[in-house]
Amino acid sequence: MSADTPSDNPRSSTETDNDNVIQSASDTEDTTELIDEIERRRSLTGIAAVITAAIGVLFSIFQLLLAAQSFTITLWAPIVGTVNISLQLLQANAIHVTFALVLTFLLFPATMGEGFISQTFSRAHTTVVETLGESNPLSKVITHLATVLRWAFLDPNRRRITPFDVISIIAAILTTTYFITDFEEIQRMRVFGLESGRPVVEIYPILNPVLGGLPIIGDISYALLLGVIGILLVLEATRRTLGLPLMLIVATFIIYARWGYLISTTTPLLGLLAIPELTWPDIIQNLWYNTENGVFGIPVTVSVSFIYIFILFGAFLEMSGAGQWFIDLAYALTGRRKGGPAKASILASGFMGTISGSSIANTVTTGAFTIPLMKQSGYSAEFSGAVESSSSSGGQILPPVMGAAAFLMVQYTATPFADIIILATIPAVVFFFGVWVMVHLKAVEEGIGGVDAAELISLREHLLDGWYYIIPIALLLFYLIIERLSVSRSAWFTLVSLVALITLVGAYNKDTRGVLTLSLAAIIGVELLSHSFAGVSVVEFISGTRANDMPASVAIDTVLPRIGWYIIAASILTLLYKPKAVSAHLELNPSVLNTVEDVSSRTNANIGDYQLFRLGAFIFESMEDGARTAVPVVIAVAAAGIIPGVISVSGLGPNLTSLLLVLSGGSVVIMLVVTAFASILLGMGMPTTVTYIILISMLASPLVEFGIPLLAAHLFILYFGVIADITPPVAVAAYAASGVAKSDPFETGVKAFSLSLNKAIVPFAFVLAPGIVLLRKKSNAAELPLRERYRVIEFADLLDLSYAIPEIAIPIIGVFIGVVALGVTVIGTLYTEVSTIERIGFATSSLILMSPQLLWTLIIDILTLLGTSLMMTGSVIELILRGIGLALFVILATRNRKDAAI
Repeated sequence: MSADTPSDNPRSSTETDNDNVIQSASDTEDTTELIDEIERRRSLTGIAAVITAAIGVLFSIFQLLLAAQSFTITLWAPIVGTVNISLQLLQANAIHVTFALVLTFLLFPATMGEGFISQTFSRAHTTVVETLGESNPLSKVITHLATVLRWAFLDPNRRRITPFDVISIIAAILTTTYFITDFEEIQRMRVFGLESGRPVVEIYPILNPVLGGLPIIGDISYALLLGVIGILLVLEATRRTLGLPLMLIVATFIIYARWGYLISTTTPLLGLLAIPELTWPDIIQNLWYNTENGVFGIPVTVSVSFIYIFILFGAFLEMSGAGQWFIDLAYALTGRRKGGPAKASILASGFMGTISGSSIANTVTTGAFTIPLMKQSGYSAEFSGAVESSSSSGGQILPPVMGAAAFLMVQYTATPFADIIILATIPAVVFFFGVWVMVHLKAVEEGIGGVDAAELISLREHLLDGWYYIIPIALLLFYLIIERLSVSRSAWFTLVSLVALITLVGAYNKDTRGVLTLSLAAIIGVELLSHSFAGVSVVEFISGTRANDMPASVAIDTVLPRIGWYIIAASILTLLYKPKAVSAHLELNPSVLNTVEDVSSRTNANIGDYQLFRLGAFIFESMEDGARTAVPVVIAVAAAGIIPGVISVSGLGPNLTSLLLVLSGGSVVIMLVVTAFASILLGMGMPTTVTYIILISMLASPLVEFGIPLLAAHLFILYFGVIADITPPVAVAAYAASGVAKSDPFETGVKAFSLSLNKAIVPFAFVLAPGIVLLRKKSNAAELPLRERYRVIEFADLLDLSYAIPEIAIPIIGVFIGVVALGVTVIGTLYTEVSTIERIGFATSSLILMSPQLLWTLIIDILTLLGTSLMMTGSVIELILRGIGLALFVILATRNRKDAAI
């Protein structure tokens, strides 16, 4: 952010800062509007916006309580006293999904009048009126019907809550109320079935005169009815947030669970899909009242435990101003380099990937800054959008905060998140390195240099101004990798630390540092005394709680872990003493400043001048934004959980594995290619989370049957699910970038896919050479199940040079050199332009260097088909092939350099 000098502009610095804030807020509004347009969200105002925000904040508070206290929550209020709330997993999951359902029906319209049904009805109405005339009774009836339907369902401008939304919200709350109030009945029905539940008329006697005489409806189990309503609500929410295709896929699986038994077991191949006959009560019970599979199964459990709290952490980090700081940091680091703005985009997207797991949000947020700079430097609009979308899609595979699918991987593979971080790091670095190489080569081709140093932010000053933003991410890594805490506890401690850090920075300046220091020292001192002599905290002491006194060392050990809370308290006290204190270093997100300005203007008070209010708005906005971001993710995991639920309840899993093994003909290459294409096709327009859940439930077991390590198989599926975001014709991240770049969407998607080609080849490399993802076969692998035969390497493995060099070092070096060769192939330039023949040579070199096993395995499959074999071992062949690839690369690169010198 630049400001005019005093000699150029007579206005005060305060006025200039205000203009900058207004401009930033305007940019933020444009970005938010673009995301809302892409995701078809409502732009609510007035009381509807307030209610939606309040529900979002309550959602976040509920999740924070779960993260802090697990399923046994203890609350204390001045009048009521201590309240203990104990939740079962099913109840917590149901509340979690209900919050998401309610917000979905508030944020996403049922229809804008653009769908097939709306258009068909509108045309039919017009035809009838034109044919019969407006005065015709039938025309009047249809016109009145159309008016009622529009009033009940239609929201063309995405600004109105409809009656259908209200009914859906009430139904969602009703289903969850049953989980809370009648959990004992639910437990009993797990044994005796849903038919044993109380009928509707017993729950609501008022309905007896209406339903009592009906033979089926009157006797239907209330639990069964709520289960049907709940699943229908999830399907409707899926349609609104994620689109009709996913809803149809999920609905097809439900229909298959009921009527899949009609498939004859004697039918060739398809006979393997035959399943036992299931009744609707059996299906509903397994899909709605189950925490193993179905709507409230493992995916939603992971969302409750891991995903939401990390989304919330990202929201707090973004609203604190960290997002813009990281973007500016990337620009300061790379701006002077050749193709600097594009390289800044890559780094910024990587940094933002630690905050946001969403490709679209990452693309639009970062791209609003980086894409115009790339275009100004000389890159085409299409290439600029492609760089941003390609890099942003990599945020979901970049540790430490990967997309939601990474947390699902933790649960499905029973692997610590720290190990997931370790095995995902090298492939992620390879991907970003590959995009970096391509934008550099494009800069060479187009003659694009760096940015003038005068236009850049000073790196030293920038680091001094916002170094504290690095602390939360460093803490997160410390908790996960060093302390080995659980994912939820690590996120919770990091979140508290982040809030403490922001309040501390917000309260600190030259005028307040004395008061702040004394307040913190006093709070810690009083707490130490209270623990030493009363055995409890000050708050507990005031409420009347007493315990045995503590030795000083124990009191210190008790107080130190709570230092974050003491910092928050000291900062609040300081800001109560100096309410209009201004921080010299804290620049909150413009969305927060927008909220402050809006509240100030509505109340006709200068409340925005108070730093404590600004920090309160930061917390409020963070919790609301976290809830809004989480809604599509929660709906996605709830809907996608139905598919493994159907596979489980129907017993389809083993049969599906057998079918895929037969179709692949025993070839691991064919199986991998099928999985890759299935991931891309299914992932088009869908969240990576959904693609991952569906495909691991169907394809992970067959991949493991081929001897591929379990973790490598899951990461393989995740990578190709991410690629779908930038694969035409439904390249959602690329199309989002084209909206910012004002470029041709399809061409932007094609270029984005080209820039991400290494993301398509690297997965083949690491599943066939597990050392790339730092996996090693266990010494007793032959005695173990296929799922358990590999482990993440330890430091001792690196010291075993006979293993580390051929299995880790050589493959990793080969992949990095291969990525350079791939970049030359895609861009067509190294030191100078390369010919078509040279491009083919670089492409061959790239493939051999990155994954010689792919070529070797294909040769083995062909020879096996022909009934012959080779005597050489695979490791020798792989080494020879990599040597050929390296030699080819060196020859071509040397020749190109000589051509450039001529």
